[in-house]
Amino acid sequence: MHIPIAVRRMRPVGAAVGACVLAFVSLSASAVAAPGPQSVGAEAPGPHRVRVEVPGPAGGEAGAGYRSVPRTFHTPKAALTGPGRAADGQVTKVIDNGDTKDRLDVVVIGDGYTADQLDQFHLDVKEKWNDFLGVEPYRTYQKLFNVWTVDAVSAESGVSGDPGQDVVRNTALGAHFWCDGTERLLCIDQRKVDSYVAKAPQADLVVVLANSTKYGGAGYNEASPTLGYDGIATFSAHNKDSSQVAVHETGHSLGKLADEYFYPGVPEYEQYTGPEMPQANSSVLTADAMAGAHAKWYRWLGATSPDGGAVGAYEGGNYYVKGLYRPTDNSLMRTLGKPFNLPGAEAMIAGFYRHAKPAVPVGDARTWSSTARLALPRANDTAHGKVTVRWYLDGKELRRQRDRDRVAIGELTLGRGAHRLTATVTDATNAVRDPAVRTSLTGSTSWTAQSGRGAAVDATNRAAARPDGAR
Repeated sequence: MHIPIAVRRMRPVGAAVGACVLAFVSLSASAVAAPGPQSVGAEAPGPHRVRVEVPGPAGGEAGAGYRSVPRTFHTPKAALTGPGRAADGQVTKVIDNGDTKDRLDVVVIGDGYTADQLDQFHLDVKEKWNDFLGVEPYRTYQKLFNVWTVDAVSAESGVSGDPGQDVVRNTALGAHFWCDGTERLLCIDQRKVDSYVAKAPQADLVVVLANSTKYGGAGYNEASPTLGYDGIATFSAHNKDSSQVAVHETGHSLGKLADEYFYPGVPEYEQYTGPEMPQANSSVLTADAMAGAHAKWYRWLGATSPDGGAVGAYEGGNYYVKGLYRPTDNSLMRTLGKPFNLPGAEAMIAGFYRHAKPAVPVGDARTWSSTARLALPRANDTAHGKVTVRWYLDGKELRRQRDRDRVAIGELTLGRGAHRLTATVTDATNAVRDPAVRTSLTGSTSWTAQSGRGAAVDATNRAAARPDGAR
């Protein structure tokens, strides 16, 4: 079925791409943006520039195209006092759900926070992470995440361009509004950001939190070739609408989703005639063609989506008015404040599991315990589908222990020597229908189990186990 829509005209932000015009920025000739129409889908022109998404207006369209901006800005160097120097670069694990190799690690860095404002920064991080958890599938899968802070101490409070374009502040990351002449585009010095990201044990996603009440943000959605993170989202700490900007940007970086907005009146985006798109939420196929070819989001066609209406093929998306289709009329990838649609949520879950594991032991490989325990990826409930657990001792299933998140080693019949206790966890969520994605939702972990000597305190002669592998 093809579901037509009334095309809503979307206002591109600016017709030309210019250089960033902050008073304190002095760019070399090679760093000046090339003239021409708005670079909605253009790649970054080179190693000195980066492609970033411009957020849409507060409460409106999720994005307003892309700009090519410098990776590094010539900003004043922060001069820190003794206490500031001591605090700068300190790393804190704010949310701890396991080892970095087992979890998706979010690294949050603040800009425009002075040394005496770091406590406020840590409070802001927790508040903004709660905003993320207000959006599915982040809420359901919050146990898959660790959240780290890296303290970046600024010489001055606040960021440049707030409240006006003429305001210049000396900050650790050079965050500034009015980037590329667009007020709500909040750019940073990516090299400075990376210098702080490198201090964290692991980074899969980076968030830069500006000490500002001004609405804005940016999406740096290319993966880091050196540090491995999927992207950087910038947004304001004290603006209620800016969190939606950041969540939308993770739709690109983690979910690899396309934008679902489009540009009527821009000739090169009136009609798409190219090949099939790679993103999970963009296609050249109508609903009937999808169903017939068993392609793209055909498994979701007709299902009621959390963003309203039924999943179908709605013309317009990925910047084009015609020739490309999106799954629903109005998801978060089109409009701020909306949920992810069903195919989008599935892509996000796939992104979570690219970094996090479904089966994770609780405990340290150096420590013996009388109980083998699992950290499950989410709650086991009827609303989201079952999380199944199968336990095996030396390859033989322990049927009585099915679906438990822990096993007492004393329950097991252990002979002499070491034994292998294994748990296989499957997240049978009803939010995933693609078999290719489902393969990442099953994983196993194991313990070495012993009874008596070598297992624990010998005098107790108790059975114990410890997780295998370096923790």
